[in-house]
Amino acid sequence: MIDRSAGWVAAAAGGRVVAGDPEAPGPRRAVVDSRAAGPGDLFVGLAGERADGGAFAGAAVAEGAWGALVRPEHAAALGDESSRPEDRGAPVGALSGAIIAADDPLAALQRLARAWRRELAAAVVGVTGSTGKTSTKDILAALLRPHRHTHSSRQNLNTEVGLPLSILEAEPGTEILILEMAMRGEGQIAELTAIAEPDVGVIVNVGPVHLELLGTVERVAAAKAELIRDLRPGAAAVVPVSEPLLEAHRRDDLDTTTFGPGGDVALLALDAVTGRAEIEAGGERVFLDLPYRQPHNLLNTLAAVAAARAVGVTPRGRVAVDFSPLRGQEVELPGGVTVVNDCYNANPMSMRAALEHLAVAPARRRIAVLGEMAELGPESERFHAEVGEQANAAGVDVLVAVGGGAQAYLSAFAGPERHAVDDPETAGALLERLAGPGDRVLVKGSRSAGLERLLGDAR
Repeated sequence: MIDRSAGWVAAAAGGRVVAGDPEAPGPRRAVVDSRAAGPGDLFVGLAGERADGGAFAGAAVAEGAWGALVRPEHAAALGDESSRPEDRGAPVGALSGAIIAADDPLAALQRLARAWRRELAAAVVGVTGSTGKTSTKDILAALLRPHRHTHSSRQNLNTEVGLPLSILEAEPGTEILILEMAMRGEGQIAELTAIAEPDVGVIVNVGPVHLELLGTVERVAAAKAELIRDLRPGAAAVVPVSEPLLEAHRRDDLDTTTFGPGGDVALLALDAVTGRAEIEAGGERVFLDLPYRQPHNLLNTLAAVAAARAVGVTPRGRVAVDFSPLRGQEVELPGGVTVVNDCYNANPMSMRAALEHLAVAPARRRIAVLGEMAELGPESERFHAEVGEQANAAGVDVLVAVGGGAQAYLSAFAGPERHAVDDPETAGALLERLAGPGDRVLVKGSRSAGLERLLGDAR
């Protein structure tokens, strides 16, 4: 609930109220999908490649939306429909808030989010990285919630549209706001940083992602480091200790903490049976009971501990983390088959981490069902072949390559059984025939590969 008036919402967005009561209580959140708009929601009509969302604002208001933030021509039409001719502008019908006109609804949404972030007076943590940023965000939220009123980005609300929506979901009284920041090109992290104004910036790692647009890993590092560049003086930065590509981007006027082996926050010991982790954090011992053992999530935990300490919380005890969907979820299928559903996204770093965990997990046979890693540019075939080599090292017994772009996995795979299929549905039918009791199956690929379709309702 944005506990400010409709007039405040309009002014914060840089718009004007054209219908409704400026003194009406504010909306509970903002949405950009008219089909998802319900009572209390501010519908923001964004212009897309195929349609202008403002054209659907009337339907959103008819479904009970609080109001709409749209371009002036759409606002004028809504104002005519939602006011009495003899008393134009008076709220009638289902309109409980206001119709707000703004020349650029996306920029208005972003301005509104920045204004609400300032009203909350919460400590803001921005999290980015080539891989693992969502899991790090989830772990950090689990570390902080027992100690502070914490709000974190839902699922993939991490873009120039999603991040403002996430901020506007935060309730009054929020003490810590954790925002995931995604990017595909240069300038995008800077745009998100300008909206969120983080007090803590976390870069989980840097790797070969989005090379189709950026070309080199050095440019990927520079794009991620926009977060460091644009932090206010005196803010905190959390970076991996072993990442030379970030060295040139570090600032003397930030409180920088490194994590990983040899860093300021490092894992000293882990009980593989109980999950009890002993962590060195700035000269202090931190003990956590972790429900996971994956090496990449242990590293993500160190980043999260560093960020927690940067906002004044030293976490301890059990970590009750709820990971976002399709990110390493274990699904038990009938017949004793364990599937690791990690198909939200993939790149060379996350593929390596997933295969390394597959290698150490107990299993009768290890089966990898892998889709394409997207946006890797001209070196894509080489990166895919390297993953095939990593599958060899991980002791994968069966490798299934899904889709044309994934076939390069097989060129370097020397395991006992290999299959090439065209689509996830065919892979699913093949898996039903192949997998038996005690087998462990890794399902992983870029979002564009659509591997979630492989499991159907089982996911």
